[in-house]
Amino acid sequence: MYFYFIIALQAYCLYHLYTHRNAFYWWLLILFLPLVGCVIYIITQVYNKRDAEKITSDITHIINPTKKIKDLERQLEFSESYQNRVNLADAYLENKDYNNAIPNYLESIEGNTQNDFYVIKQLIECYFNIEDCESAILYAEKIMTHPEFKKSRSQFLYGLALEKIGKIDEAERNLKAIDVRYSFYDERLILAKFLMSKGKSGEAKDILSEVFEESKHMTKPNQRIYRATIQEVEKLLSEID
Repeated sequence: MYFYFIIALQAYCLYHLYTHRNAFYWWLLILFLPLVGCVIYIITQVYNKRDAEKITSDITHIINPTKKIKDLERQLEFSESYQNRVNLADAYLENKDYNNAIPNYLESIEGNTQNDFYVIKQLIECYFNIEDCESAILYAEKIMTHPEFKKSRSQFLYGLALEKIGKIDEAERNLKAIDVRYSFYDERLILAKFLMSKGKSGEAKDILSEVFEESKHMTKPNQRIYRATIQEVEKLLSEID
């Protein structure tokens, strides 16, 4: 068990290192001194008190990625409730198992005469990820009058789905809704690429320049999280210039 724990810890650190593009010497430290290297990496690059539970959860997920789902399936069998089914659907979504998430979300709102905003926005995420743009649009339009829909990821996915079916003007209006300062960094990068593809390089450059300037004021955790995004922003800015 100790051996598997070290392997899982090492895998977590290497994955975190890869996604956050930290310095190369960390690869050597983690690979050649697994336990010591991982502990030093987590303390200096990952850990704070609020992250402790998340790290434990991530390591458990690496060792047994389906454990959470199996636990929630048993919980649903024991008590067939709305919340238990939504929790299970959320776990499937987290595991990128969209085809199992969707029927559980649908069953949770079956017979519900009122729109369940949370479940529907989760369905939008699922349908978009399986490239069922028609269904993503259908569900987005069920909640588009909800105040929390505006300037949200759901509206952004709605815009991307509209682009996929050729409704470019509608797509642009909805995609631009997330152009909010000090937020939506990944989405704003995608928006800039969209505008560039439509020959609107000037507008794209304005968005990229804003994101780049905002990156200078990010907290250290956000700098790590969005490092790859900011690097791509810089690359695109140099290409536009």
